[in-house]
Amino acid sequence: MDKMGDLRRTHYSDEINVGLVGQTITVAGSIAKSRDLGGVIFADLRDTAGIIQLSFGDGTDKAVFEKAASLRAEYVVMAQGTLQKRESVNKALPTGEVELFVTDLRLLSGAETPPFEIRDDLHVKDELRLKYRYLDLRRENLHNALVLRSRIAACVREFYLNQRFVEVETPVLIKSTPEGARDYLVPSRVQPGRFYALPQSPQLYKQILMLSGFDKYFQIARCFRDEDLRADRQPEFTQIDMEMSFADEVDVQTVNENLVKEVFSKVLGIDVPTPFLRMPYSEAMERFGSDKPDTRFGLELCNVSDVVKNSEFGVFANAIAAGGSVRLINAKGLADTLSRKEIDRLTETAKTYGAKGLAYLRLTADAETSSYEKFLSDDEKAALRTAAGAETGDVLLLVADADDVVFAALGALRQEIAKKQGLIPEGTFNFLWVTDFPLFEYSEEDGRFVAKHHPFTMPKEEDLDLVETNPGACRAKAYDMVVNGMELGGGSIRINDPVLQARMFKALGFTEEAARQNFGFLMDAYHYGAPPHGGMAFGFDRMVMLMLGKDSIRDVIAFPKVQNAGELMTGCPDLVEEKQLKELSIESLAKPEQTE
Repeated sequence: MDKMGDLRRTHYSDEINVGLVGQTITVAGSIAKSRDLGGVIFADLRDTAGIIQLSFGDGTDKAVFEKAASLRAEYVVMAQGTLQKRESVNKALPTGEVELFVTDLRLLSGAETPPFEIRDDLHVKDELRLKYRYLDLRRENLHNALVLRSRIAACVREFYLNQRFVEVETPVLIKSTPEGARDYLVPSRVQPGRFYALPQSPQLYKQILMLSGFDKYFQIARCFRDEDLRADRQPEFTQIDMEMSFADEVDVQTVNENLVKEVFSKVLGIDVPTPFLRMPYSEAMERFGSDKPDTRFGLELCNVSDVVKNSEFGVFANAIAAGGSVRLINAKGLADTLSRKEIDRLTETAKTYGAKGLAYLRLTADAETSSYEKFLSDDEKAALRTAAGAETGDVLLLVADADDVVFAALGALRQEIAKKQGLIPEGTFNFLWVTDFPLFEYSEEDGRFVAKHHPFTMPKEEDLDLVETNPGACRAKAYDMVVNGMELGGGSIRINDPVLQARMFKALGFTEEAARQNFGFLMDAYHYGAPPHGGMAFGFDRMVMLMLGKDSIRDVIAFPKVQNAGELMTGCPDLVEEKQLKELSIESLAKPEQTE
């Protein structure tokens, strides 16, 4: 292999154009492919900015030509030469009008044949791609995603700094506290038997910063949650975290609407209209069966409980009598598409969300068929059609159950039908705020109310008296930014009154001793002057995924984990030496074969 010597890169590929023809330039990168045409050799050099064609032929020094003949995919090279116009233009390349006629070629590193070709249109198993992630990252699509991610992060920083926010890094080794997902724990060597936790978010620290007089804070923070993975979830992830003092919900929402508007404009050239629609949580659930509604299409839920509450049909009557409801979605004009077989498939989907079944009515031009034909009177069936706005060609899909089951099932069905029937417009971003979330939710597992967001969320003023008496009806000053059925971020106004915070801890089942043990430092800080404050956090990986139109955040993370929270390239998590465990005062109960 050659040495770089005195050769230095003068241009990246995206800086090369016809205006440089005739100049001597030097490029550096890897060989994407080479073609020996007998007396003429062409090679595509790939650098971080794109592709430039290298050419060798008549007039090429013999030694240089021999090196060119040895070029293989992924060889690392530097090449110097004269830029010239190509005889045949490649319109698919930004540099397709020119090529570099090479006079000096340095072979800096050889390469074995890769286990898969480095190109975007090749279908390779995810396991193989992630094992050889350093090769996968050379693909243009993935490479450009990370470049764009960096650009988005720069836009975020620029925006907040221009708004007088201060970037502050908060600790990664923190105190483990209850509530939320499982913590990742880190043992302390110098304090045997004690553990740090990795932060699920910088929540407590950013509130402390507001109590420390910083007024406006942000950071692009690494966070960790030990939870089951899915397409938009990783055990370690990045969030845009912000907090501001002397602010209410509208202040926080307005700042972050403007952030989104600026990032989408600068990076994608898309104008996002502001202000965003505000929709209370209760309305989102009633209309869309979801607290992150996709408003790009219809198929909204319709409550028909009043229509069938006196029905002799037990499925409907029993659900309503038990405090639940009967609701439907009208799949307008889809009677010919949603066949009985397709409805049976949708029924199985509904059952995965806890529904006992799915009632239906198909109104075709030839006939009217339903699963409840013999159970309802003619007047009830007519009233049901009227309430749903049903016409020939429509299909009504009904679920009768507890409200949470009805919402989950119909909310999922509207999404599935819309995707399969092509009802979702492409290239559209529908932003909205979902507001007025419940302050508490009941945990069957714990047998008590837990915080819907976290224990520091401010209740709505008009619901303060409900904190102890009727926590299930208490609403929070909490809000989520939603786009296209995805939660992009969420936050709340925080409690800054120690008396109210103590009431909140008590309502959550904390004894005074437990509250002080877990949050004593924050409770103490409240007594030294706490400005009203609030904030939110964006899922940064989700934001990049959304902006790039990807299906998984793994496609916008350099080194992601797989379903079992492992990283295939390095093989972590892995066993460690017994010596390391003893230094940490840890004894492993798992046998080596159990960890495979």
